[in-house]
Order: sequence, then C-alpha cells, then structure tokens
Amino acid sequence: MSELRFTVDHEWLRLEADGLVTVGITPFAQDALGDVVFVQLPELRGYAAGEEVAVLESVKAASNIVMPLEGEVVEVNGELEGSPERVNEAPLTDGWFFRFRPVDASAVAGLLDQEAYDRLLQANAHA
Repeated sequence: MSELRFTVDHEWLRLEADGLVTVGITPFAQDALGDVVFVQLPELRGYAAGEEVAVLESVKAASNIVMPLEGEVVEVNGELEGSPERVNEAPLTDGWFFRFRPVDASAVAGLLDQEAYDRLLQANAHA
C-alpha cells in the first residue's frame, strides 16, 4: 500500500481524495499491543501535532494515539466502540481510528513512506 505514510509511533496515514487524512495503527503496533479490547476515540475538534487524541487498551497494555500533524478531527470510526477487535483483524482498513483535516496537507508527504518505515522496523529489530 504505497499511498500510506507512517510515523515513528507506528501510525499510518492516508491522504484521501477529499483532502482528509485517515489515521490508524500499523500491523506492527497492533501485534506489539496484542488484542485490542477498548478504543477511546478523539473528540471532534482541533489538535496540535503530538497531542494525545485517542487511547487503546489491549490485553497487554494501554497505549496513546497522538495526532501526527496539526489539524481538526472531523470523523471517528464509531464501529470501534462496539467492535474494537476490528483493529486486530484489519488494522490497515476497517480498524482506522479517525479522519482529520490537516492545517497543511503537504506535510503528509514529509512522513515516512513504506520503504523508510520498513527500514525503521529493521533498525528497531536489531537494536
């Protein structure tokens, strides 16, 4: 899925045709967390880059999802409230968390592409 961009926090982002950005966690992050059993989705409002926007609870730990870029959350995946297992089953598709309108859409291109993210995973595996 070459259209995806990634953060060092193992979030994926996809710039949609309507200018919104969809955010989820990578399979690596999902695997590290174990089975996700609860998702606290963000409020529909503006957030600064790096600000905590959502919380995941798994059988192993709780984890925070941070806003990858400055913008306004305009939609959340309400399906996750009743079915958090969607994150486990399909982290790159049905398990998305929220969509936001970035202040600067061009900033998405500055995030890691698939090749750079794969290098990050390899570096972490050997660390």
